[in-house]
Amino acid sequence: MADAALRLTALAEELLGEPVPVRIRAWDGSESGPPGAPVLVVRSRRAVRRLLWKPGELGLARAWVAGELDIEGDLYETLDLMAGLLWERGADAKDAVHPIRDPKVRAAARGLLQLAGPWPPPAPPAEEVRRRTGPLHTRRRDKAAISHHYDVGNDFYELVLGPSMVYSCAYWEDGGSLEDAQRDKLDLVCRKLALKEGDRLLDVGCGWGSMAIHAAREYGAQVTGVTLSTEQAAFARKRIAEEGLTDRIEIRVQDYRDVRDGPYDAISSIGMAEHVGSVRYREYADDLYALLRPGGRLLNHQIARRPERDESAYHVDEFIDAYVFPDGELAPVGRTVATLEEAGFEARDVESIREHYALTLRRWVANLEQHWDRAVTLTSPGRARVWRLYMAASALSFEHNKIGVNQILAVRPAKGGSSGMPLRARDWRASAGG
Repeated sequence: MADAALRLTALAEELLGEPVPVRIRAWDGSESGPPGAPVLVVRSRRAVRRLLWKPGELGLARAWVAGELDIEGDLYETLDLMAGLLWERGADAKDAVHPIRDPKVRAAARGLLQLAGPWPPPAPPAEEVRRRTGPLHTRRRDKAAISHHYDVGNDFYELVLGPSMVYSCAYWEDGGSLEDAQRDKLDLVCRKLALKEGDRLLDVGCGWGSMAIHAAREYGAQVTGVTLSTEQAAFARKRIAEEGLTDRIEIRVQDYRDVRDGPYDAISSIGMAEHVGSVRYREYADDLYALLRPGGRLLNHQIARRPERDESAYHVDEFIDAYVFPDGELAPVGRTVATLEEAGFEARDVESIREHYALTLRRWVANLEQHWDRAVTLTSPGRARVWRLYMAASALSFEHNKIGVNQILAVRPAKGGSSGMPLRARDWRASAGG
């Protein structure tokens, strides 16, 4: 008798202490759960072994990446339902299930063992970052982490990001395209920095060169872009040559800590500071401060998390750390502003664009789904599944205010404390310079 789904549902409800909100279809063809609900497809008992070995988020992620778990129905609705069931209870399984001392739970665990099949658990998917040793955020370790995420293949990123090749939150107007919204974001950064002809701009974490190209072409800036990704740098240089901007833009494969040719008139850091880490963030702020001329401006565009009541309890998301952004860390926006000011900056403006990132991520997911077969060919089925899950889950996190994204405009004050800012600087729709 095919009853694996019924047994999985009953055992999960015993362990979690509440009804499972999705329908389950098991490897034997059986189904159980609320009629009409999204379907969690358990394609193999290997998925159960992974969860027994590593309960919680990482076990689920491994089964998803390996193709042993799938979703039939609305992806966002299913992730929303499962977030309430598991992820929002805590990443560790001990926060998500009843104590193992409970006899009913012990019986349920034995039942799962019977369903799981032969031991030991499968090896982690090839897309998972291997265990790292040594201190966080050394130059070598940061370079390896950046390579894991960004050296996936430029063709793959073109499918997901579209022609703009901008991998950060866009700036939307109703009815606009992704390309329009990304162009508007780049222009917003340039206006906040008050760029003008001949200004020296340092673009930290320059990606595929989109910010550098926009600043040079539209504002006449002389741009230095730095990245740790060799694939990004090669792509950016090719685009710059095609635009005829090689005399205005230099792209370096270089750690921001090794930039020594300041002072710059302005610095843009868009979606890069999340990789810096708490142990290095003051160093990051100090380095950028030193690279700016007095009166120069910094635009720091960065994802932020909500503050914890006990900040020592903060932990990096297991799935993101293992598959997406190794060693990445998020900080509350207030902590980021405070650190920049401790380094000597004056924070002049903070703009939250949280809802804009949810819209951006949904467009990226749609691009990936539209070109799914090509994406799989360019990378791997597992890598494509990683990107689909992380972008969809991130979109929900922005929508539900679990995380945010902010543009912080800061200035290095000139002698005597002058900021050089116009009195009415917040109307960024005005022409550059206020």
